[in-house]
Amino acid sequence: MSKVIGIIAGSLRKESFSKKLGKAILAMAPEGYEFKTIRLDDLPVYNQDFDDDHKVPPAYSSFRDEVKQLDGFIFITPEYNRSVPAVLKNALDVGSRPYGKSVWDGKPGAIFSNSPGAVGGFGANHHLRQSLVFLNIPVMQQPEVYLAKVNELFDEDGIIKEGGTKDFIKNAVDSYIVWFNQNAK
Repeated sequence: MSKVIGIIAGSLRKESFSKKLGKAILAMAPEGYEFKTIRLDDLPVYNQDFDDDHKVPPAYSSFRDEVKQLDGFIFITPEYNRSVPAVLKNALDVGSRPYGKSVWDGKPGAIFSNSPGAVGGFGANHHLRQSLVFLNIPVMQQPEVYLAKVNELFDEDGIIKEGGTKDFIKNAVDSYIVWFNQNAK
């Protein structure tokens, strides 16, 4: 039975670099693993009243059920104002509630941050790590993945170009699988 790893791109934009990276990573799943894109498009902003009043939006329920079935995660985040996009933080919040029933708990994760700038999403990467620590998602430490100048990584069809960065990403995915096997429950 395959292990299922969720690929979670923290962007809603149709031509998002994070979504393009996620698509490229889907093809890098090794034998015995299934990589699955987890969509964030339909999640309303988290409001605890929904849980408290037992009026949970169907999008929350289906998201929580889908994430609960996953064995681990690769989070792909752009950087917005030196932090993670609201849509990604919202997904973490939705999945972590109601309190004590987090769908994230104990499942190994990795963070691949990206930016058209030179810093590669460093701020977003480390802010995301803070949230994942609280959610008890053990996070791969090495290699750290900061993808700078991500806007130059894809061809006109949105396909990742051959070369050193693609090789680095593949190595990071392979490293995550090794690390996953050492840390999965």
